[in-house]
Amino acid sequence: MARIVQDVEEVVEVTDLDAAHAVLTTAYAKLRFSSGDRGSSLRFASRALGPVRFDRLSGHIGFEAAGEPMGDYIFGHLTSGRLRYSSDGEDRFVSPGEVFLSVPPGRPFTAGTQDPRASMIVFTQAVVDEVADGVRFAGCRPLSSRAGAAWMSMCTHLHDEVLPTFGDNELVVANATRLFVSTTLATFPHSALVDTAERHGAQPKTLRRAIAFIEANAAKDITAGDIARAARVSIRALQLAFRRHLDTTPMAYLRRVRLACAHEDLRAANGTVTAIAARWGYARPSVFAAHYRTAYGRSPSQTLRF
Repeated sequence: MARIVQDVEEVVEVTDLDAAHAVLTTAYAKLRFSSGDRGSSLRFASRALGPVRFDRLSGHIGFEAAGEPMGDYIFGHLTSGRLRYSSDGEDRFVSPGEVFLSVPPGRPFTAGTQDPRASMIVFTQAVVDEVADGVRFAGCRPLSSRAGAAWMSMCTHLHDEVLPTFGDNELVVANATRLFVSTTLATFPHSALVDTAERHGAQPKTLRRAIAFIEANAAKDITAGDIARAARVSIRALQLAFRRHLDTTPMAYLRRVRLACAHEDLRAANGTVTAIAARWGYARPSVFAAHYRTAYGRSPSQTLRF
């Protein structure tokens, strides 16, 4: 086993299945391997942003395992390879490019993987309670693909840019942690959304149709009436569904989707700031810059230059 410390990041590299088992058990949960590739290799890199831990895993490894209940939330993004979790009688297959909650704390599980390259983010319920006391995550998939992409982009920003520069600044770390938890709550289903749906008899299909229409037509000049027609409800019913499930409005959600699209264009250097702002419905670059800074903690031009 090779253990390397790079600045505040700890890197462990192993070249056999038993050592990989020890690394994963220490990091996440006690595992019992039922099968595995004896020639496995694993690279595990970890660094902390206050009480939130960012891990990156890669290597040539394959195994099937049963795991004891975890104590922490473990969210992730699979870049390549295969990953499967089973818990409470439900199988979850994760495809490359997807973000996910592995298994909520307190539940036994089985898991299997083959040659994964993944980012994992680990934190406790106590971290969530500081932002939304008593709220627990209730679903393993993001509310939408756009929300998942924006969440992953924020995680990358925190890991690659905030941590190396401000990792020892307590105020920045505290604010970044609250931003991370708030964004995660806006991205994944949780108990507050479920409770609201039960109280108000909300219609998830209505919301799903509306979100699908918004994501497919974000580059077009669409109105709340257009979204309501696509969702097959009145504008009032549409507004109530968004407020009850997502604590926002249809048009605010549309702006959030457009901002996420603009963010991806900036990261890809797909035009100037002014051109990208106009492409996603911002006639005034100053308004775009203000909204962007609120969402991503930096100016559009800073993202474009990276």
